[in-house]
Amino acid sequence: MKFSTAAVSLFLLGCSNVCDAFSPASIPSSSSSSSVLYSTTETPKTPTPKKQAGGMSQKKEDRLGFMKNPQYHRRGFKDQRSQVEEEMVTTYKADLVEDLKATTNYMIEKEGVKMYLAKDFGFCWGVERSIALAYEAVDHYSGENKKTLHITNELIHNPEVNDSLEAKNVNLIVKNDATGEKDFSTIQEGDVVILPAFGASYEEMELFDKKNVEVVDTTCPWVSKVWNAIDAHQRKGLTSIMHGKYEHEETIATLSFCTDYICVKNMDEAQMVVDYILAEDDEKNKAEFLEYFKYAISDGFDPDTMLDKVGLANQTTMYKKETKAIGQLFQKALMKQHGPAEVDQHYLEFDTICDATQERQDAVSELVDNATEYGLDFILVVGGWDSSNTAHLLEIPHKAGVRSFHINRADCITADNMITHRTVEGKVATEKFLLTLDDDAEEKDVILGVTSGASTPDGSVQDALSQIFFLKQMASKKLLKN
Repeated sequence: MKFSTAAVSLFLLGCSNVCDAFSPASIPSSSSSSSVLYSTTETPKTPTPKKQAGGMSQKKEDRLGFMKNPQYHRRGFKDQRSQVEEEMVTTYKADLVEDLKATTNYMIEKEGVKMYLAKDFGFCWGVERSIALAYEAVDHYSGENKKTLHITNELIHNPEVNDSLEAKNVNLIVKNDATGEKDFSTIQEGDVVILPAFGASYEEMELFDKKNVEVVDTTCPWVSKVWNAIDAHQRKGLTSIMHGKYEHEETIATLSFCTDYICVKNMDEAQMVVDYILAEDDEKNKAEFLEYFKYAISDGFDPDTMLDKVGLANQTTMYKKETKAIGQLFQKALMKQHGPAEVDQHYLEFDTICDATQERQDAVSELVDNATEYGLDFILVVGGWDSSNTAHLLEIPHKAGVRSFHINRADCITADNMITHRTVEGKVATEKFLLTLDDDAEEKDVILGVTSGASTPDGSVQDALSQIFFLKQMASKKLLKN
């Protein structure tokens, strides 16, 4: 368990000062609209974006207006706080993980299994806050105050947490696989709409404001920090370059507040944009460029005019080292294009990777660096398969050549010593798991490193480790019989 009742109370009581999505001072210091589809009966009319020199963009101004509505809640419900604190501690506590944290080197030997826990892992405060606010809303709008509750997407990318909300009768609204649209027609006036930790798009926010519903905003303030960066781009007349995944909920929400943008998911795509910037006019294939990025650019995007002045921001869960490399790539390109003295007029960069993401990446990197010394058989990464921050944790050992697996549930590890896992390419594969379970298994420890994504409860880690204990015990019993 990574938090106590007192800790939960502290961050919830303090969130009244951190939940203003556009307040730069509210974020803890540390060192497209076209992508959002709706049911045809629910398509909102989006006003033409405006830029206000020296002031905030029109979309930012509108959103601040939405947030001032008395039916817009972002500070939770104190009448339910103590009950929710108790539920979270009871639901997500994991004694084994607590025992691991209590050791000097985050290592425990148990039942022939030696485990090294990453020193930063699991639930971040933003995720804890999001879950607590959602649970408070469920309890608050029950009994005599009962209302129908909806959520605009998965609250976080963790199956157990999302299942718990569905069990509490929260209606999950997701895109229809066939149409790619969300159908908000089920939301009626007076209902309650929960916004997930990833945030909601400008268009969704506008629609809910018009529908006159109660809104419970659980958006992580680190996501709001990216929106501040994007707004700074718009005010300076820059095109936003977003390092992220254009189909990810957080990026969709962020880009909906942009006027001009292009989204790149990795270094290869960033290089394609830079190559276009630096190419001679007769070498540029504009049609091919626009076709490749058609889902990752703003309406009317013109690479010939909109890449002269750019600002970089990133999805909060991306791999930070890659974001830095992408930033250096664009800075050098624009320096070459305009000269060192003018580069600051053409390139602006904000570090919008959240602390929790960076800390977890650093911690798994430490496991990788010590893999040989520890004798690790593999590194286990636990977290939702749709979780971007968890997927990037897998990339680190994979790139270093350390055997590693990303599972989303403990039952991915089965009694026949097989593991079903998500690869770095995003595919789901099944293979033999513990290679040490041979004829000498009783003499060989299973040695592993383990970490989990920022949206993963400690209980999920404990359940996965329990499966490994079970496999080791079964192998030992079999050998004893032989």
